[in-house]
Amino acid sequence: MTTELSASAKKVQEALQALGLTLQVVELPASTRTAIEAAQAVGCQVGQIVKSLVFRKATSGEPLLVAASGANRVNEAWISQLIGEPISKADADFVRQQTGFAIGGVPPVGHSQPIQTLIDQDLLQYAEIWAAAGTPNAVFRLTPGDLVKMTGGKVARVN
Repeated sequence: MTTELSASAKKVQEALQALGLTLQVVELPASTRTAIEAAQAVGCQVGQIVKSLVFRKATSGEPLLVAASGANRVNEAWISQLIGEPISKADADFVRQQTGFAIGGVPPVGHSQPIQTLIDQDLLQYAEIWAAAGTPNAVFRLTPGDLVKMTGGKVARVN
């Protein structure tokens, strides 16, 4: 682990501090780009990894962030029904434009603008979970309660 954070990871650390949270961003030598890689890097179950997936709402063009358990595949048809608007997976340019981060390191906080967020109800079964922190090697440990508080997200079934 490095002590000096990269610019993107530092942005996430500052966002956490601005929310009054004492959570600590760490950058690891191993990649945390995928849920499996992240779980291996931090030594937890894949289900404890928060996948921050950005979708584009088809009608409004607005972003939707789904904070899903690493063990789950998001059901886009179900999410579309849930929010009342079709969604599609966002491309890399849209993700960076809407969040300020690249795919593979999108955190649940610190975005360029507020983003509607859905939180996978399966994450609530864990005492601690891990989320991306701005780069493919940066993560932070948090509780499901922290995730709900920091995002203002709605807890729902996503798969």
